[in-house]
Amino acid sequence: MLTNAYLLLLGDPIACINDGSIPMHVINTFCWITYTFTIPGQQHRQIGTEVAAHGLGNEYGQEKRYHSYYQWVPFVLFFQGLMFYIPHWIWKNLEDGKMRNITEGLRGFITMPEDYRKDRQARIIKYFVDSLSTHSSYSFAYYFCEALNFANVVLNIFLVDKFLGGAFLTYGTEVIKFSNMDQDHRFDPMIEIFPRLTKCTFRKFGPGGSPQTHDTLCVLALNILNEKIYIFLWFWFIILSVISGVALVYSLVVIMMPTTRETIIKRSYRSGQSKEIQFLIRRLDIGDFLVLHFLSQNLNTKYYCEMVHELCTILTNSRTPSAPSTMEMQNIYPAVDQYGKETET
Repeated sequence: MLTNAYLLLLGDPIACINDGSIPMHVINTFCWITYTFTIPGQQHRQIGTEVAAHGLGNEYGQEKRYHSYYQWVPFVLFFQGLMFYIPHWIWKNLEDGKMRNITEGLRGFITMPEDYRKDRQARIIKYFVDSLSTHSSYSFAYYFCEALNFANVVLNIFLVDKFLGGAFLTYGTEVIKFSNMDQDHRFDPMIEIFPRLTKCTFRKFGPGGSPQTHDTLCVLALNILNEKIYIFLWFWFIILSVISGVALVYSLVVIMMPTTRETIIKRSYRSGQSKEIQFLIRRLDIGDFLVLHFLSQNLNTKYYCEMVHELCTILTNSRTPSAPSTMEMQNIYPAVDQYGKETET
């Protein structure tokens, strides 16, 4: 799909110039499926007087920089998209709609019949009390996916750097430096990494059986888009790595420091007493806290505060909450099992 978009915008992905001794489609196909190259030692010479373009010139005795990435760019971008989707897919499968099933009937509602609301709140509280200390795997899955997000971004940065021949790590900083340089004494780093004009060597045997070498110049129209795609990815990866890293550190603080968990619950439970919240946090492990925190994100603030207050009362008195009768529960909504899923009655 990306390749088709390229072709619609720019036409042929590669167009090579030769002396006519080799059919055009042959040299184009050969240079596309193999590689092209530039000469780093010819990058900063004067165009028009010393070289035809940046990176082109006499190649004998000069180091060559080979470019073969351009044919793989659409596939690598697709693969990266899959890599970023994997943590989301893992979490969705491990979470398995747990929070949706627990909060069904209250989530998204601001007003509702009083009896119905109390019944739904009683069910959630009963489920929460009955399932205390059973959410460790749930919290492990969540924090594992957070760590996977951070590792995924870092891995992608180094994979792209390897893919582009070690030029990606400093790509963004070089572009920023370029934009701040004097107009007459600057060189665009994007052209160095994504050259629009490269060289290609085609060898064959002549009519007399002697080897012949044909040098061609190739226009890589795709690189006008590739350079912009990867400068966007450079800044995007930096932003994602910072956000993911901060989220990971925040999660570690939440796991290791109960006072942080108290602050989080107090922020959602604005009408609560500090002693109530302190007692509640002492009774909950990290999995229970995570479920309670997610409830605050899925329920109306008023309903959530009422539930936390009742939960504090129940745990303080060490008694189980009163719940609607079985017949009432069947009339209102299907039952919720210990995993938060609906069960048939």
